[in-house]
Amino acid sequence: LEENNHVDSCVTRFVLPVGATINMDGTALYEAVGAIFIAQLNDMKLDIGQIITCSLTATAASIGAASVPSAGLVTMLLVLTALQLPTRDVTLILAVDWLLDRFRTSINVLGDAVGAGIVDHLSRGDLGPTDRAEELHMVAVDGAAGGDKSGNGHVKAN
Repeated sequence: LEENNHVDSCVTRFVLPVGATINMDGTALYEAVGAIFIAQLNDMKLDIGQIITCSLTATAASIGAASVPSAGLVTMLLVLTALQLPTRDVTLILAVDWLLDRFRTSINVLGDAVGAGIVDHLSRGDLGPTDRAEELHMVAVDGAAGGDKSGNGHVKAN
């Protein structure tokens, strides 16, 4: 984010750890879709109140989920219990969870990156001089990114 998208390092140092902890968009989607799948599998109709309960419970459970593989499976039990759906059917999702976990992680990381970009854009004028100013003034002696010709990797400031 800092190098390719030019997001300020102060923003990334704050937003990304917070986002990795509580911004679990992929996990919330996974739990809600998984619960609706299990309801349909059992020929159970969900009314609007149950769908709202599913959304809120999945969101709350995803915030509390650990950032480890297959943690969403454990928290999905909370969603299924809140909807009074059979928890034994979570084993059907276990077979494809390893693949779904990759998609969940991608969505979570993308959400964190977009969040950092938005915060950077909105706070660009409010941030004072930061490490970026120092980084921009740093240049290699011979013009290469590796340092001077002696090969010791030293970089001198202008």
